[in-house]
Amino acid sequence: MDEEVYYERCAGIDVHKKFLVVCLRIGRKTELRTFGTLTHEIRELVAWLKANGCQMAAMESTGSYWKPLYNIFEQEGLPAMVCNAYHLKNVPGRKTDVNDAQWIAKCLSLGLLNPSFVPDREQRELRDMTRFRKSQLEERARNINRLQKFLEGANVKLASWVSDIEGKSATELLELVIGKPDFTVDEVAERMHGNMKSTAEELYLTARRKSTHTSSSSPSLVLRFPIIF
Repeated sequence: MDEEVYYERCAGIDVHKKFLVVCLRIGRKTELRTFGTLTHEIRELVAWLKANGCQMAAMESTGSYWKPLYNIFEQEGLPAMVCNAYHLKNVPGRKTDVNDAQWIAKCLSLGLLNPSFVPDREQRELRDMTRFRKSQLEERARNINRLQKFLEGANVKLASWVSDIEGKSATELLELVIGKPDFTVDEVAERMHGNMKSTAEELYLTARRKSTHTSSSSPSLVLRFPIIF
């Protein structure tokens, strides 16, 4: 009994970091080609598939390597689906001598693949931006905690006297501590802003480092790492 063909002309793409292995399947005939992953090379792939009347292309969701490929396919109006790698490996009937691109193309032609949900372009961009912002905020919080830990280890009790260790006054005081170890009370007073409850004398005594088990260079070292605000 002949297998029912779902797509007469389709393509399976094995996605790698630096190259793409593409199997174009037309009926029972297949053609394998390898393309690079640069933008102009992906557009060459799209042009080749369009010239051969490709109805649908399928690829594995390998890391983030599939994203630029899918984006260009979307821009060029070539239908494409992204499939879960675990599902592809568990489709019955695969022979060991068939490479990934050929197997994807065959499964696609027979309608055996379940596409993963891919949001539209605007949603994908918004999701990337919100995830990036979240990671930056989390990294910022970790850096501030590291700063407070180093200051406590060096016996600089600034966090006990200022409400915001990342505020303008605290930042200028820390720069003073690093840049001029023999600073004066007047210099501390010049760096006090807003309605600070602490006096210049209190901040002066707080900011002066004492000899502890922590190296005296520790605050200087940690403050030279970027804190994302």
